Amino acid sequence: MYEAAQYSWNNHINGCIDSYLQSQIRIDTTIVSGSDNESYDIHGSVCGGESRNSSEGESSSRRTHMKGVDFTTRESSNENDNESSNENKSSNENAHDNESSNENKSSNENDNDNESSNENKSSNENDNESSNENDNESSNENDNESSNENDNESSNDPTQKYKDLWLQCENCYFLNYKKFLKSKMYICEQCGDHLKMSSSDRIELLIDPGTWDPMDEYMVSQDPIQFDSEVEEEEEVQVEEEVQVEEEVQVQVEAEEEVQVEEEVQVEEEVQVQVEAEVQVQVEAEEEVQVEEEVQVEEEVLVEEEEEEETYQDRIDFYQRKTGLPEAVQTGIGQLNGIPVAIGVMDFHFLGGSMGSVVGEKITRLIEHATNKCLPLIIVCASGGARMQEGSLSLMQMAKISSALYEYQSNQRLFFVSILTSPTTGGVTASFGMLGDIIIVEPNAYIAFAGKRVIEETLKQTVPEGSQEAEYLFEKGLFDLIVPRHLLKSLLSELFKLHAL
Repeated sequence: MYEAAQYSWNNHINGCIDSYLQSQIRIDTTIVSGSDNESYDIHGSVCGGESRNSSEGESSSRRTHMKGVDFTTRESSNENDNESSNENKSSNENAHDNESSNENKSSNENDNDNESSNENKSSNENDNESSNENDNESSNENDNESSNENDNESSNDPTQKYKDLWLQCENCYFLNYKKFLKSKMYICEQCGDHLKMSSSDRIELLIDPGTWDPMDEYMVSQDPIQFDSEVEEEEEVQVEEEVQVEEEVQVQVEAEEEVQVEEEVQVEEEVQVQVEAEVQVQVEAEEEVQVEEEVQVEEEVLVEEEEEEETYQDRIDFYQRKTGLPEAVQTGIGQLNGIPVAIGVMDFHFLGGSMGSVVGEKITRLIEHATNKCLPLIIVCASGGARMQEGSLSLMQMAKISSALYEYQSNQRLFFVSILTSPTTGGVTASFGMLGDIIIVEPNAYIAFAGKRVIEETLKQTVPEGSQEAEYLFEKGLFDLIVPRHLLKSLLSELFKLHAL
């Protein structure tokens, strides 16, 4: 707007100047023919507006003091005034046109600016939307990629994929490569802790190659007390009770429905529709309650089935497949540095090395065979105690083995070495584990009758830390020797040679 106004003002001034100059030139031409004594009294004024130019053009008449020339000059002045006014009008019209055109231009420019700004806004909004969409897509893609990467990482986790190749130390949590552990006698490379060994590895450690002759390897437990039968009976009784409850509920619902039908018949016809609706609502509510009760009963049954452990026979079959052993102990005859010995090795990997009727029987037969053949006896203990699933039959094995050892040690005066490894607890500790002529224990082995938690819950007393470890018990006189694995075979050989003398 400022530029348009300045432009019209300049045009107007230029028009006024031009008209003035033209009028002056015409007056001079008309007076040239007069004498030199002529004098001119020309008064002119130039104004900025249209009204001032027209009015002052008339008042500022150019006067000539010549005789006979007065009319001419006035005419000329009038003509000049008319021409100047016309020129001023034209210039004003031009100025107005210019102003309007400029205003139109400015308005068009403003409109264009607005349109461009709106277009810019829309483009910005589109850009923002597109950027947001791209950001969202990129973030979703990143999230999906990260989740896929996490899934791939978890699926490619070497500890999960190759977990059968490593054995973690329970003391320092160092991962030991199983392929090298066997040659290192299952001793942790980091801290030197003695890790659990299978019965087969211990036999290879102690017995000379090619001299092992197993005994009673086909004896297998058969669930002698039907440990899971009580559970099955309880389940059957529970199912029968549930069925009975469902039948009672169904009869009750049917009776209620019959009563409701009789009441509906007695109700007046006017309110029959309303009563039927109410009865229908009640029936639906009762059906929903019944359905919810049935669903709840089914869920409880499912939860009980899920929480129910495998049967004893299933667990026996599972550990037989897992370890390749028929039971939790291997017994047989072999040679230790050329000395014939009878040896029994318990395996903690088979159901915690628990002692059932078959384990007790195999150890008893081994002791009797050693008694008959006058062989030195070695029993390597690694057990959680008597087997719960066989009840009192497993507890009877403690007395049976102890009586066979009494015959072996007291009557025949033979040599029995008991080797306690981690863990040795329960009925094994309370029977033949502590009846050896020489009791040897591995370093840092866990030896106890009852576990720490059981003692604290029963006696309401805190068990001191380390009070059930081999070193502490050795100081109390419970064991004869603490021997590392790499020295065990040579030590046993020396003991048997000394006893033979």
